[in-house]
Order: sequence, then structure tokens, then C-alpha cells
Amino acid sequence: MSARTSVTVAFALNGGFYASWATRIPELSEQVGAGPGVLGLALLGTAAGMALGANPAGRLCARFGARSAVLVSAVLLFVLVPMVGLAPSVAVLAVLLLLFGFLIATLDVGMNIGAMHVVRRLDRPLMPVFHAWFSFGGLAGSLGAGAASGAGLPVVWHLLLVSVIGAVLLGVLGREVPDDRPAGHAHAAGGVAPMRRPVLWVLGLVVVCSGLAEGASTDWSAMFLVHERGVSTASAAVAFAVFSVAMAVSRLTGERLERRFGPYRLLIGASSVAALGLVVMVLVPLAWVGYLGFGLAGAGLAFCFPVALSLAGSSGSGSGEREIGFVSGIAYTGYMAGPPAMGGIASASDYSVSFGVVALIVAVIPAAAKGAAVLRARAKVASPVG
Repeated sequence: MSARTSVTVAFALNGGFYASWATRIPELSEQVGAGPGVLGLALLGTAAGMALGANPAGRLCARFGARSAVLVSAVLLFVLVPMVGLAPSVAVLAVLLLLFGFLIATLDVGMNIGAMHVVRRLDRPLMPVFHAWFSFGGLAGSLGAGAASGAGLPVVWHLLLVSVIGAVLLGVLGREVPDDRPAGHAHAAGGVAPMRRPVLWVLGLVVVCSGLAEGASTDWSAMFLVHERGVSTASAAVAFAVFSVAMAVSRLTGERLERRFGPYRLLIGASSVAALGLVVMVLVPLAWVGYLGFGLAGAGLAFCFPVALSLAGSSGSGSGEREIGFVSGIAYTGYMAGPPAMGGIASASDYSVSFGVVALIVAVIPAAAKGAAVLRARAKVASPVG
């Protein structure tokens, strides 16, 4: 249980770190004197750092273990996060966010590998539940940031406080992050490269479609409701909360649903629900249907990333470090590409068309999940280790 608790705390810390600085972007924008366009380019540093860091993180975990990756990346984040609040210029902010994204990716891959160890130890499909705590950590971080901003606490002091809280939690529980190593691990780590594994590319298609839809829904849900459904900006902001809460709560049910339906049927069913929600939201010109659509999208997309990662981690003969790093890197490209792609489509047409495109992208996931199931079955027939 201590290992499970430690991994849960790592997920919550990751979500909290990300949300704590992200929700204070308006103040950081004023601090560095950046307009929306220039600031947007600087913020791409985080996504780029995550995309660049995932594969190296998997290799680091394979060599040194998940516990080392989690502890080292978290300690470096404790130092780096307050520095974001001191950035004097856009250029410095962009560099800091690039490093931040790289470290977040290392922490993310490490904690997912630690979660896989817990899943194996307990023989329970807990990956969606762990990811629920990332969502709850993000909610806590955003609420804390709102309170800090409302109290007039400078960004640097707020982020320093976040780092101190994280350091205390990690100091208590970080050593319990599991770092299981099966016999023959070194040989397994040197096996077939992830890039030569078709099933990992198909699972990558699942997570890149999911990540694109999640990033688009997070960044553009309010704009859709304001421009296409005529609601106020204050009311439109609720859409993100609906999406996030639906995702977090759905993930808490992940173990029960995966036991009942299996991972592939869960992926197919959940992504179908998400696609349906987006289609209905676009086609029915009622504001309340928009909120319902984002809720269904959040509930369905909730399972795509954690279940696909779990399948990737269990697809090889080793501990899954390189597989999880490889698929995570593909997922981060979706998060990075989704919002700007949505903006471009909306500029050329409108937000209804752009979310219609997102719905079509999500509709690819069921077919990809079926393909992954077929490839996994063939691999098991060809090799006893899958």
C-alpha cells in the first residue's frame, strides 16, 4: 500500500506543479511584457520540452530505475519552478519552460513506470485511477493559484511555496516509489527497439489522437461556447471545469470498468462516447448541449492515455520503461499540436468546424484500439513474451 500511495502522490504532485504555474500565466505575461502571440511561442517551450524529454526519460528509467527518475526530476523541479516566477524576459521564460517540460516529462514517465510496477504487484488495473490523481492534483494546484493570486501573493513566492510543499511530500513518500527489476532486465532492455514495434505505433496513434482532442478541449472549449453558442465568458469558463471533473471522476471508475470489459473494449467504448459527445455538441445549437458534450468528451478521453500506456508497458519482456517513454513522446506531440491546429482551423472557418475535425480525429481511436488488439494477439502467438 505504501508503494501505491507514493505513486499516487507523485501523480498529484505532477498535476499540481503544472497547474500552479499555468494558472498564473496572465501575471507572467505582464512580468515579461509579452503580448499573446509572443507569449504563445514561449509557452510552446513546455510542450516541446515534454516531447523531447519522453524518450530519454524512458531510457534513463531503464538504466537507473523509475525511483531515481522521479526523485531527481522532482528535486530539480523544486529548484526550477520558483525561477519561472523570476523570469525577466520572454527569452528567459521560454528557456525555463523548455527545461520545465523536459523535467515534467521525466517525472511523468517515471511515475507511470512506477505505476506499472504497482499494477503488476497487485494484479489490478489501476492506471486510470493513478491518472485521476493527476487531475485532482491539477485541480488543487489551480485552486491554490487562484487563492494566491486573489491574496496578492507574488508569483515567485507562490511557486516557492508549491515547491516546499512538494519537497515535504516527496521526502516522506518518495523512497517508496517502486523500482522492480525482473530477472534478465538488462537483456530485455536491449531487445527490439520501440520504433520497430508496430503495436507501439498503433498505441501511439491512440494517444496522439486523444492528446490532440484533450488539448483542444482544454484550450478552446470556452471560445466555442462564447462564439458559437453566445454564452458569457464567465459561463463559458465552466466548460473547462465540466471537462476536467468528468475526466477525473471517470478515471476513478477505471479499475472496475477495465476488469469488466478489458482494456481494448474499454478504449473502444470510451473513445466512442467522447466522439459522440463532440459530434452532438457541434450539431445541436444549444448551450447546455455544449456543456454536456464537453462532459462526455472528458469522460471518454479519460481512459485513452492511461490504458494505452498500460498496454504499452506490458507489451514487452522487460519492465516497459522504453515502451512507456516512446508512447508518451508521441502523446505529447498531440498535446502540442492540438491547440494551434484548432486555432488555424477556426481562423479559416469557425469553432464548430474545428471541433467537428476533433470529433473525426477521436473517431479514429476505436479502429486503432482494434488494430492494437490484433497486433498484440499476433505477437503473443509468435512469441511467449508478447
